[in-house]
This record gives sequence, structure tokens and C-alpha cells, in this order.
Amino acid sequence: MLDVYLGAMTLDQMNGDVIWSIVQRELKRGNKPATVNRYLALIRNLLRMARDEWQWIDNFPMIRLLPGEVERDRWLTREEADRLINVCPPHLAALVRFALSTGCRAGEITGLEWDRVDLGRHTAWLNRTKNGTSRGVPLNLDAVAVLQEQVGNHPQACFTYRGAPIRWDVTNTAWHNATRKAGLTDVRFHDLRHTWASWHRQAGTSCDELKDLGGWKSRNMVDRYAKFATDNLSVAAARIEQAKQGDNVIRLSRFGHVPDIERASA
Repeated sequence: MLDVYLGAMTLDQMNGDVIWSIVQRELKRGNKPATVNRYLALIRNLLRMARDEWQWIDNFPMIRLLPGEVERDRWLTREEADRLINVCPPHLAALVRFALSTGCRAGEITGLEWDRVDLGRHTAWLNRTKNGTSRGVPLNLDAVAVLQEQVGNHPQACFTYRGAPIRWDVTNTAWHNATRKAGLTDVRFHDLRHTWASWHRQAGTSCDELKDLGGWKSRNMVDRYAKFATDNLSVAAARIEQAKQGDNVIRLSRFGHVPDIERASA
């Protein structure tokens, strides 16, 4: 898609005017801010790599994402997750179960190798993470069970398809067929990570614990899941229950305002 705009350009020609023209043309085509932001994020990441890793350029224009993007809020219920797992082919079902048990991203799962897994200690170590840092992942019993089922399939890769490591995008035909059979719409594989985080918060896992479990660098990335845990607010919510209003709610009539009901009966 971006080749239409950038295919004939060199890196040093990509300035703020070029970026802005891409934004304007994509909006005129009817694309939503979320779609345009995906393009902007890709351009920004490529330019950052060209500067920091390849050292092809010294700097690049500041690229700000468009406001107004609606935050994605798709997660599965337990029943939906079970339906999905039941219709997945075995190799995909294993990926789905492991994602729901650990919150790992697709690339982290398919890149996991046996020399970075200790089933006895219920721990895995990820080298290929989104933020570029390695991290340890505690494995609950569900995750351990998934890995135990994969033992012997391949000497190096934990997850395989027909004896070979999975090295392709897991959101493929098999994924789309499975979600269709399960009666699920608008579900991406990455939504399993959102599901895992949402389940954790509903089960009482704190935001700080969730941040460490999921390998997020910032607490801000985790606060979006705070809405799923309201037990700590139940006491506050109960303070204005109808039965307690006489004890702890100030009647406005004390300040010269008489409710309509009282005025009518006067």
C-alpha cells in the first residue's frame, strides 16, 4: 500500500510534507484514523530502524498519530474460547491454548524453543519480544500441559505443523476458518492476549502484577484492563444504597431545596 506513495523516494526525501500528504489522501479515500495510524506507525518504525540500526539517515520527521482512534476492546468469554479451541486444527489449538494461558504474542509463541523452557520449574524465557528485551514467563498448569503435548514433535521448536516449525503468520486461512466455525466475528490472534489480560483482571490480578506477567514496559499499557476488576470498589458503590440513604446522604431540603414529592404533599 505504501509503495504507491514512497516507492520512488529515497529516505532523505521523506519529510513532514510527504507524511502529511499521505494522511490527507488516505482520509479522502474514506479510511478511518485507526487505518491511517497503522500506516504512520509502520513508516515511523522503518525510519527509526534506518536511523538507529542501519545508520542510513541521521534524523527523520516527527510523526504523530491521528487522534480519534477508538481503542480496540475485543476479548473472548470462556465459552467463546472453548468454542474456538474445539474447532481449531491441532497445531492451531495448541497455539490458542498457550496464548490464553500465558498472554504471549504470536511471534513469541512460534519462536519458542525447547532450550528456553524448563517444565520442571514451570518457566519459559522469551528472546523475541515486541519491545526487544528478553523476559521470563511463568507457566501455569494449563501452559505446561500444552507444552508437554508438544514434546517429541521437534528437537528445537516447541510448536510445529506436520513436524516443521511454524514460521508464518498464524492469522491465516486456518485461523479464519476456525473463527467462522466458532461463530466469532472481528477476532484476531492478538485478541487472545487481550483476553488473557482481561481474565486476569477479572480474577483479581493487580495491574502491577499483570504488567510484569505480560512484559509491558509501562503501567499505562495495563491500565486499560482496570475496568474488568471492580471488587475493590464494591464498598464505595454500596455507600449510597437505598437502605443507607437516611444515614449517610445529606438531604438537599436542609439547604432550602424541597423535593417535588414533599412540596406536593405540603
